Amino acid sequence: MSEILNRPFIVLVLSLIVLWLSVQFGAFLAGKLRPLEEDEREDLDLVVGSSLTLLALIIGFTFSMAVSRYDQRKNYEEEEANAIGTEYVRADLLPAADAAKVRPLLTQYLAQRLLFYTVRDQARLATIDSETARLQNEMWATVQNVAKTQPTPITALAVAGMNDVLNRQGYTQAAWWNRIPVGAWCLMVVLGVSCSVLIGFSSHRKGGILLSTILPFLVSMAFFLIADIDSPRRGVIHVAPQNLISLSQSLSNTK
Repeated sequence: MSEILNRPFIVLVLSLIVLWLSVQFGAFLAGKLRPLEEDEREDLDLVVGSSLTLLALIIGFTFSMAVSRYDQRKNYEEEEANAIGTEYVRADLLPAADAAKVRPLLTQYLAQRLLFYTVRDQARLATIDSETARLQNEMWATVQNVAKTQPTPITALAVAGMNDVLNRQGYTQAAWWNRIPVGAWCLMVVLGVSCSVLIGFSSHRKGGILLSTILPFLVSMAFFLIADIDSPRRGVIHVAPQNLISLSQSLSNTK
């Protein structure tokens, strides 16, 4: 199911089909059962209204979860760009030979971080992750050697800056793994199907089955929007690495 949730357009199509069939199933049940009494119709309207309210609340809460995760990914992108830019400047605190080694590594590392945000192919992403880990090891080994040979407060600033660079990448990766739980999706689907069945049942009783096609469309669009915001790499809405791009352009102009 996680693979489906990574593809918002598939979520849209599947949810539209499932919810529409649920409406038709509700209408089918209504046609097979005896006509409802007046008091039973009032009870049915109450159940339908309560169910739709609950569905709207669950969709609203889940949408809020998706937006908060999207904002978190944006914030970590900004923090990561700031950490890389700060460490690039702090490289001046290292000995000249080590500074000349760290700066090109940071530039290469920045290029890999840009690819992390823009590449969609899983095979290329695996290569990017491997190259990112290699560059991290090289950068840390460089500042670590300097800290051991020249343990001064000035050198400690460069070491702390490099530590921040590595930590921000870990925070970013964790934010991209932080998705809406599958259980929340299952709850929304169950509620959506239940409401669709009730709408189909109620609309058939009132002779307005054509109007019941609106609910599957609206709920499917809500599911699509949530899946799109929650999916870091697929769909329409993505986190654009604007800060990393700006930093890359700034470093290119200083060379």
